[in-house]
Amino acid sequence: MDSTRDNVCLMKTCILDSVQIPGWKRTLDIILILLAFPLLLPLALIIAGLIRVVSSGPVLFKQERVGYRGSRFMCFKFRTMVVNADAAVHQGHLNYLMSSNVPMVKMDAQGDPRIIPFGALLRSSGLDELPQIINVLRGEMSLVGPRPCMAYEYDRYLPWQKERFNTVPGLTGLWQVSGKNRTTFVEMIRLDIAYARNQTFWMDLKIILKTIPALIGQM
Repeated sequence: MDSTRDNVCLMKTCILDSVQIPGWKRTLDIILILLAFPLLLPLALIIAGLIRVVSSGPVLFKQERVGYRGSRFMCFKFRTMVVNADAAVHQGHLNYLMSSNVPMVKMDAQGDPRIIPFGALLRSSGLDELPQIINVLRGEMSLVGPRPCMAYEYDRYLPWQKERFNTVPGLTGLWQVSGKNRTTFVEMIRLDIAYARNQTFWMDLKIILKTIPALIGQM
């Protein structure tokens, strides 16, 4: 009996080990970032200056996230909340979304006193995630992929849900252009898994092209 169980575990390990990041993905990320860099750099400097003016504290917000196959990395964002904002509030909201069949509406959709001036605009437009290009250049993220989750969220994932980590997380993804805040947590997971299983060069390009209209609709 133990031998059979060991063989099953070995088979599962081999299947997981066979999951690799496509070679074209890294190439596409670098090429698109280089092409967009003349636009992204001035935009990033303007946002950084705005944050410095309206709120005291660092411009960037760093937080540990879970990425490819459970690896941990430090994720960068523009800071949109006051310094030392209570993270327990967000954790409670996320736990509620994960355990209920309701759309994944952000807390700030109803107003959040922790958000700095213009922070809501940065968050709804996705511009707060612009520094994650650093994570893409470091190979921790891609332009397209599931959103990087936090460690306490990862710890609550069911075994089948962790298949979404068979690809690198991204700035945008299939979930983001498929309804995002109108979908439930389980629907998000299924979209992420569908992407991890079927990602192609053309799918990434299509998702990137759909991202701007999706963000405009979200705003």
